[in-house]
Parts: sequence; C-alpha cells; structure tokens
Amino acid sequence: MITVSHLSKKYGSHTAVDDISFTVEPGRIYGFLGPNGAGKSTTMNMITGCLSPTEGEVTVDGHSMLDEPVEAKRHIGYLPETPPLYTDMTPHEYLRFVAEAKGVRRDKIADEVADVMASTGIEDMKDRLIRNLSKGYRQRVGIAQAMLGDPDVVILDEPTEGLDPQQRTEIRTLVRELGRERTVILSSHVLSEVQEVCDHLIIISHGKLVANDTMENISRSLKPTTSLLVTVKATPDEAETVLSGIEGIESFAVTVSDGGSTTLRVRYPSEVDLRETISFAFSDIRRAVVSMGIEEENLEEIFLRLTSPDGEKEMGADVDGDGGAVVDAETDDEVDAYDEDNDDDEDEDEDESYHYDPRDYLTDEDMAAAADGDDNDDNDEDDDGGNDDKDDDDYKPLFGGR
Repeated sequence: MITVSHLSKKYGSHTAVDDISFTVEPGRIYGFLGPNGAGKSTTMNMITGCLSPTEGEVTVDGHSMLDEPVEAKRHIGYLPETPPLYTDMTPHEYLRFVAEAKGVRRDKIADEVADVMASTGIEDMKDRLIRNLSKGYRQRVGIAQAMLGDPDVVILDEPTEGLDPQQRTEIRTLVRELGRERTVILSSHVLSEVQEVCDHLIIISHGKLVANDTMENISRSLKPTTSLLVTVKATPDEAETVLSGIEGIESFAVTVSDGGSTTLRVRYPSEVDLRETISFAFSDIRRAVVSMGIEEENLEEIFLRLTSPDGEKEMGADVDGDGGAVVDAETDDEVDAYDEDNDDDEDEDEDESYHYDPRDYLTDEDMAAAADGDDNDDNDEDDDGGNDDKDDDDYKPLFGGR
C-alpha cells in the first residue's frame, strides 16, 4: 500500500530523518513510535505529501508522491498533531467544506458527511461551533475529516494528546473500528495504548529506523534467551533434579518455595520451545505443573532499549526495511552533537512541520465554486446533485478524495 524508500530530510546540517525504508501493508494498525525529536511527524508529513523529502521516495498504491501527488493523496486521510479545524464553523459546515476540498462529488457529500459523523460519534454536536467543543470532540472532528473521501490509509499523529482517560478510551475504540476497514498508522507517546491497539510497530530514533515488526518478533530479536516461570508441586531439590536432566536449558533458579510448591525461573535459547518437555519431565515423576508462563517485555521496556544510545549500541545490528531488527547505532560524537542541537528537548517537527490546510489544495476558481455551492446547497442536505451537470472527469479528488 505505502512504500517508503531511502527517505531523508535535512535542515541545514541537521538530519531529521536519515535514510529510512519500510512498507505499510493493507489491513493492519501500525504504531509509529520514537522519542521527541526522532523525526516522527516529519516522516508522516513526507508520507502524506505535506513536506518534500531531501532524498528518497514515497509511493502510495503504486503512485509516487512526488510525481503523482493527486493520485497518491486520494488514498490517504491525515490528522496532523494539531487538527486543521476552523473553529468558527460547526462540524457539519466544516466537514462539508473539507469534502469539497477533497473533491468528493456534490451528490455524495451529504451522505459521506453523515457517515463520518456517525462513525466518529459527533452527530449530536454537528450544529455547535467547533470552538465550543471539548478537546475530545475536536479530535473526533479531526478524525472525521481524515475519513472523508474513503481513503485506504488513515494516518493519525498523536490523536489522544491532551485527552482525559475517558476520551482516550473512546479514541482508542474509534481507532480499532477504523482498523477493521482501513490501514491505520498511529503515532503516540502513550505506549500502553499503542500496545493495546496496534499489531505492528515501526520505531525510529535519531531519525533512523530501529525496528519494524510485530511486538512479539521485536521482543524475541532483543532477547536471545527465553525466561520461563514454572510453578510445580515439588520440593526445590526435586525440581532442580528434573531441570538438570533436560537438554537445552541454560540456567534455572528457585524464586519462591512455599507450601509444597516451588517456583523457578528457567532460561533457554529463544529459537527452541521447551515448555512441553518441561511439563512431561515433571509428569514423569508424578509432580503437577501448577503454572507456566513466559516473561514478556512490555512495550515501554522495548522502546527504552531501542531508543536509548546505550540500547542502540548494545543491539548494534543492521536490518532491512522489511522487518524486525535494529539498525547500527550512532557514534558517541554523533549522539553528543545531536543532543547539543536538541538540548531543549523539543520536537523539531513542531517548528518545521507543515500545518495541513484543506484550502491549500484549492485554486481561486475552486474557492469561488465552493462558495456558489454553499449558497445553493448548504441548506439542502438531501441534495441529489440534480443541479450538477459536471461529468466525473471534471472532478479531481485531492487529499483523500475519490
């Protein structure tokens, strides 16, 4: 669906995004992660065509974002970190305007606007001024505009930023529903919600790709050994005797011994699975296995290991853009230079990212036509397009339009 090839963005001597490549496949929810200043928003702005890369190329459904921007943008809906809302409009007025800007046919605008308002749960707020809405509802309006034009991919940059826990839960539910019908790319600093919602992770650090795979595979690549916690109805001596006779176990240690049960931490290479062997071994001496589970790293631990300079140096291996490993770490000098440039800990994307405005995609003639359309159609939501004698070829969908 989306192919990012050797993408780079430089601002003078500073490289915000450094030669990253990856592929976004249809039907998945991608978590796009990185620390402040890593280049997340810059990358998303280049993917959506809001910012030109210094080097590299983005193709969407086979269309180059540089050579065929209109065709490429038809497939993308985008919610930037700062939603592109006009607060003196109502959600209904704003969404009709965005639908016009995206090139949605006039006879379909009323239905599409109604559909996205229903999907995002803003029907009850459609006639209130946007400036009077809560931040949660503003985010919903922003997501609704990204959905207009029936795009194949919806890209959401920090959609839950600044929301309360209830609003975050509602937005996460909405993202899951979007993922049933579309590909979703979600950027967020809230790692727990990414772990809960996303089934594939793309992580960048210092402008470089450091991971691109499922969380399970990334965790496995970071851990050469599996750590298994086993609780058995046996004495420590009996448990140690059984485990000593199993080939492939690297080490084990008793963690708890209480009430006739013993809990042990068993380590063995990740490429093998010894759970069944261990279970049968205790069964042979008629000792019951009460519980058995692999100790998994959570996303926060994985993120910190991949994005800290020490973690990058520890991993150190190069990966292709197709999946699941870690790129070469930077040298101490490069990291120090980067830190000096970013000692205010602010994301460079806030200063240099493009603020998406649907009107940027309209010519003066388009604006005049939209104004005429508002005069004739605004009070008629059931307009069947009878006054519209334009052919399909006259409509050129722009950003996320069909």
